[in-house]
Amino acid sequence: MTETSPVSTQTRADDTLDRRVSTVGRVHPHLEVKIVDPDTGLTVPRRTPGELCTRGYSVMLGYWGQPGKTAEMIDPARWMHTGDVAVMDPEGYLNITGRIKDMVIRGGENVYPREIEEFLYTHPDILDVQVIGVPDARYGEELCAWVRLRPGAPGLTAEALQDYAASKLAHYKIPRYVYVVEEFPMTVTGKVRKVEMRERSVALLGLADVAATKHA
Repeated sequence: MTETSPVSTQTRADDTLDRRVSTVGRVHPHLEVKIVDPDTGLTVPRRTPGELCTRGYSVMLGYWGQPGKTAEMIDPARWMHTGDVAVMDPEGYLNITGRIKDMVIRGGENVYPREIEEFLYTHPDILDVQVIGVPDARYGEELCAWVRLRPGAPGLTAEALQDYAASKLAHYKIPRYVYVVEEFPMTVTGKVRKVEMRERSVALLGLADVAATKHA
């Protein structure tokens, strides 16, 4: 993060290959990190997902001329709330598993799209995939997968994808809707615009009334 100058954790040269390729390492010297429950602010046990917070000399003083935005990111104890969902293992290695703003709450269950995306990459016909939440009258939100297929791959239906995931994912993590697309909406800096994907999905699925009721 630019706000943290910009590194809080890192793998070491003597870490195992698995640690170096599958984690973002351990906290830097003279810095602190913790994983907290986004709702309560309490530190969660190891191996439990939560928001990554970091504190120390590298954290910025604040956003220039924006005290309100600064207060949203840095709490009174000087912890920077990164907005990243992370898991810390017993040895202190961190794995980033998503963004809090992307989290989907389906029937009271917290679902992290990145976990589902990483699993769907194992499908032999899928080149790229993005998972978002769309409003649902019964569960609050449902999962929708936008999929780019490999050249020459046959079409992919929601039923086929659900069958593929049935024995590997919990039922509430299996996307209900699937769209096969040529490309994803992107920002000028090359980031996927999930907000736009959600808006377009709501329109395609005819869920505008459900969305309006959910936000009323």
